[in-house]
Amino acid sequence: MKIDLFDFELPEELIAQVPLKNRTDSRLMVLNKETGEIKHEIFKNVTEYLREGDCLVLNDTKVLPARLFGVKKDTGAKIEVLLLKQLEGNKWETLVKPAKRIKEGTEIDFGDGLLTAVCTETSEHGGRVFDFKFEGIFYEVLDQLGEMPLPPYIKEQLEDRDRYQTVYARELGSAAAPTAGLHFTEELLQEIKEKGVHIAFITLHVGLGTFRPVSVDDILEHDMHSEYYMITEETAQLLNDVKKRGGRIISVGTTSTRTLETIASKNDGEFITGSGWTSIFIYPGYEYKAIDGLITNFHLPKSTLIMLVSALAGRENILHAYNTAVEEEYRFFSFGDAMLII
Repeated sequence: MKIDLFDFELPEELIAQVPLKNRTDSRLMVLNKETGEIKHEIFKNVTEYLREGDCLVLNDTKVLPARLFGVKKDTGAKIEVLLLKQLEGNKWETLVKPAKRIKEGTEIDFGDGLLTAVCTETSEHGGRVFDFKFEGIFYEVLDQLGEMPLPPYIKEQLEDRDRYQTVYARELGSAAAPTAGLHFTEELLQEIKEKGVHIAFITLHVGLGTFRPVSVDDILEHDMHSEYYMITEETAQLLNDVKKRGGRIISVGTTSTRTLETIASKNDGEFITGSGWTSIFIYPGYEYKAIDGLITNFHLPKSTLIMLVSALAGRENILHAYNTAVEEEYRFFSFGDAMLII
């Protein structure tokens, strides 16, 4: 299956650089996954498309302020370090710019010595492992020194770092936000509950592999990144009950979707408690086993995410919807508008 099948023309001015003042004021495209019919809505009206007995599944991961700016101890050269994944102890897998300046043994100083790090391993494409040294609690130091790791296509500074967190974020560990959830407010979630719709939480810590472009012509040759997930017994039981009673499971975001489909695929459609790593790659031809609908943002051309939504609604329907979104000047990507596929 060729990567060019998932391409579309996207004017750069449609890439949202800042969030809207009010989260629920985003536009919402409602796409019928069977017929391809499109409706144009405002996100605050999403409740109208949910039914009593349905279950909305949210990813409660919390983004780390994982971008650090420091200097080399020996030369004073400026270095940018992006935390990706915690290894044993205080060692972290990171991306570094400029990577060519960082060899094994290189020491970096952050915040006038509040945090220091020694490079212990190097790898390709700017990958480095650092062993960090600090006083107190690492996450408190990180909160003081770090910045939000916004995606590379966002050039503007974020004035309020909370706007790159969902209102229900609680499990620290992501290198990026599950952006479909950014449209929800506490008030909207309460309105959804009052309609008789269940709310369930899973956790998947988003890695920067989410933004990694597919660099092969045949998508079957793509090496999918892995991400850590957790699902509680309470959530698993709720999801199984909803399925048995004929309710729909509506996933909020591709991260929730990957988690639910990983679990259901391993257990004949059932949900069980547990944690682990998922590298599931969903593209057309995949038969969904967990979800019935999806709330998601508009994704990059030729990305694994546009393949995932194409598997749910059909490639032709998705490309027609995306071309319509361009014509109607929807806002794209992390701070952009939303799509409900149902």
